[in-house]
Amino acid sequence: MFYKDDRLALFIDGSNLYAAAKALGFDIDYKLLRQEFARRGKLIRAFYYTALLENEEYSPIRPLVDWLHYNGFAMVTKPAREFTDSQGRRKVKGNMDIELAVDALELAPHIDHAVLFSGDGDFKVLVEALQRKGVRVSVVSTIRAQPPMISDELRRQADNFIELDELKSFIGRPPREPREDEATDAK
Repeated sequence: MFYKDDRLALFIDGSNLYAAAKALGFDIDYKLLRQEFARRGKLIRAFYYTALLENEEYSPIRPLVDWLHYNGFAMVTKPAREFTDSQGRRKVKGNMDIELAVDALELAPHIDHAVLFSGDGDFKVLVEALQRKGVRVSVVSTIRAQPPMISDELRRQADNFIELDELKSFIGRPPREPREDEATDAK
């Protein structure tokens, strides 16, 4: 439920949204995403949260981060941490939950509606806090992927659940094929 007078803010958990869209077989067109929600209300701010590997020669997410930064998104990044798990596998960790929660709570007095792009159940407490401040909260994720990408607790707490698959025709594009130089690098 959106009202034209609503002051909206988007809070995009980048890795969570990427995983949900990938599970549904499409890529997000962020220009269309921003336009779609600007059409639904008065878009005050669109935040995008992601961790970046600083020591990599080429980060596949860097062009997206740069594009978003130049096209109206407030970028919130931090260096990802690399570690080796107990099985000797290389893992990357870069949780942005605290940054997203702090920004949402700071912006709460200036917005009517927060749109959270994440299915992470850890955000249930944030949604409750925003609701206590009078902010309506919509959560965008998917139950159509196997397994579902949204926690049941978060979905129940939100004022409104938006199925990502139903936004596909508004904000999606087919997955990008790797460029020829990327394909040869992968070999």
